[in-house]
This record gives sequence, structure tokens and C-alpha cells, in this order.
Amino acid sequence: MREDGAEGDGATGISAAIEAILMVVDSPVEEVALASALAVPVPVVIEALAALQADYEGRGFALRKLAGGWRIYSRPEYVGAVEKFLLDGAQAKLTQASLETLAVIAYRQPISRGRVSAVRGVNVDGVVRTLLTRGLIEETGTDPESGAVLYGTTGYFLERLGLSDLGELPALAPYLPDVDIINELAERGSE
Repeated sequence: MREDGAEGDGATGISAAIEAILMVVDSPVEEVALASALAVPVPVVIEALAALQADYEGRGFALRKLAGGWRIYSRPEYVGAVEKFLLDGAQAKLTQASLETLAVIAYRQPISRGRVSAVRGVNVDGVVRTLLTRGLIEETGTDPESGAVLYGTTGYFLERLGLSDLGELPALAPYLPDVDIINELAERGSE
């Protein structure tokens, strides 16, 4: 592996690295950002993007430039299949990770994805995308200090839980450990 994170040599390695980046982004990425990440000139990135576009002909997805950047999109002719898959998936039960993430957002909203990750101790990017797709959470604004997107629960979340407002969420205090016990254990540990 090279220092820039791209495997392989030349155009093939650059194309593969671009594909890897485009598979994890939530919004279109500019050529300059790709060139910077890969430490290659912008014309090399543009050439690789054009080659990838040609390679993707006839597949269920396409590489398109929209909103000033590049991103992989499903082809319009497959929108029915994608919608059916997403809607059928919305009927499935939430995973433990989804439930934990949803609880953190519900009780600490508005909260950034990074803060949710810090509370849970794991990366929550995929889980947040799932909760957004299912309509249980939504973007509520941005943090004025960091610019991070803030998330909160939706009306659909309240509806699914049978609540009229967030004030009806059960109190957390009965489920938290006793502070005296924690302090006593901490004192024992320092002896």
C-alpha cells in the first residue's frame, strides 16, 4: 500500500482509491478534494473519474457529477426496486446498535453524530443513515461552534412509540447506577 492509502500503481490504483472514497461519502465530492486526499494532480483524478463513468455503463449504478461534486447513484430505471427494498427494510426490527443510537439521540437531542459516537464508544455513521432512511431521526440544524450536523427524533418516532411529545419518554434516573456506589468503588480502586 502506498503512503496515500491507494493500492496498486498508476491509474488503476487511483481509480480504485476513488471508488473506495465514493462508496463512503454522504454528499458529492469535488475533484480537488479527491486529488488532495490521494496526493495526485486534479487532471489525473478527472481522467480516472471519466474512466470509472465508462466502466459503470450498463450497471445498476452510475457515477455522476452533481452539486459541484462526484457521487455514485443508483440508476433511475431501478428506482422501483430500490424503493421496494428500502420500504420492505423499514418493516424489519431495529438492531441493538440502532436502538442504542436512537436512545442517545432521543434523550440528548439535538446531538451531532460525533457526540453520539463518543457516548456509544463506536462509529455510528451507518446506524445514523439507517435511522434517517427509516424516518426515525432527522437533521435539525448545525452546531454553531463546530458546524456539525445535529440530529433529533421525528414525529414518526413519537408515533411509533405512542408518545405525544418527548416529555413522555421514561426518566433515565431509575436506570442509572447509584452515585454513592460509584464513588465508593472509585475510592477502593485508588487505595
